[in-house]
Amino acid sequence: MQPIDIADVELAVLETSELTTFPCSVQNLRRTSAEKTKTPPSLLNPKKQKRRKKQGPCRKLIPEQGLITTDIAKYWRQRYSLFSRYDDGIQMDEEGWFSATPEEIAATHAARASSGTIVIDCFSGVGGNAIQFALRGCHVVAIDIDPQKIGYAINNAKIYGVEDNIDFIVGDFFQLAPFLKADVVFLSPPWGGPSYKKIQNFTLDLFKPRDGYSIFQVAQKITPNIIMFLPRNVDINQVEELSWLSSPPLNFEIEESHVQGYTKGITAYFGYIVSGSPGLSKLSEVVTSQGIPSFFTAGMRLLGFNH
Repeated sequence: MQPIDIADVELAVLETSELTTFPCSVQNLRRTSAEKTKTPPSLLNPKKQKRRKKQGPCRKLIPEQGLITTDIAKYWRQRYSLFSRYDDGIQMDEEGWFSATPEEIAATHAARASSGTIVIDCFSGVGGNAIQFALRGCHVVAIDIDPQKIGYAINNAKIYGVEDNIDFIVGDFFQLAPFLKADVVFLSPPWGGPSYKKIQNFTLDLFKPRDGYSIFQVAQKITPNIIMFLPRNVDINQVEELSWLSSPPLNFEIEESHVQGYTKGITAYFGYIVSGSPGLSKLSEVVTSQGIPSFFTAGMRLLGFNH
C-alpha cells in the first residue's frame, strides 16, 4: 500500500491479534533501579581507543536491511523487542531502529486509552506506537513528515492486521494540528539520535523540530490528555512544569519504563489518563455512520480536500 491522501482515509473495525510478550516493567520514577555497569574509559586499553577513533563507524551487513552502522546493529539484536513479528516482514529505515518504542512499552502506553477512543500519534515514525493503540481498539491518526516512514508504517500495520484502523498522513503535525481533535495525543518527538545518551541532563529545549514546551502547547490545544515518551535522562523538573501550562494545572504522572532490566525511557501522562482519574467517555468524539470522525472530514475540507 502506498501512502494515502487524507481524502482516501477510512476507518474499519479492529480485528484483534495476539502478540509475543517480552519482559517489561514500569516503575515509579522515584524508585531506584539497577544501572548497567560500564567500564570507566580510564581502564580501557589506550591503544584500542586510538584504533577505534581512526576506524570511525564500522558498517555491518544485515541480510534484510543491507549495510548499517554498528550503532544500529545493536538495535537489530533487539529487533524482537521492537516488533515481536519482525520476521514477518517489518520494515524500518536507519532512524527507525533507534526511534521505535519497544513493543511492550508501546503496549503499556496504549493501555491508558479506552477502546474506541481517537488517538493522534504526532511523530509516528515506522508505526510502533500507532500499531499498539490500534490493537487496543483505538482509532489512530498517525502523522509523519517523512513519506518513507509512513510507507514503512503502513507495511508494518498490515503485518499486525490493523492498517484499516489507522489513518496514515504524510504531513507536518504543527500545520495539521489546528484542524485536529482527539481523545488522546501521543508525543514522542525526535530525541536527536543515540547521541542523546551523552547528555547528562536532557532539557526540553533539545527536542526537535521544536522545543518540548512548544510541542506540548500545540498538543494541548487538541486535548489535555497527553502521553509523552521521553529520554531516560530528561529533566524531570521541566517535565513537571508542563502541567502548569494549563489553568487549572493538569494532573500528571511520571513513570520509568524498562525492557529486560534496562531503562529505556520516561513516560509522562497528563489529564484524565493519569491513574485514578475519571475515564475518557465524556471526551469521546462523535463518529459518523461511515466510520470516519466528523471532525476529520471537517478538517479535510479546511485543508482543501474533498471526501
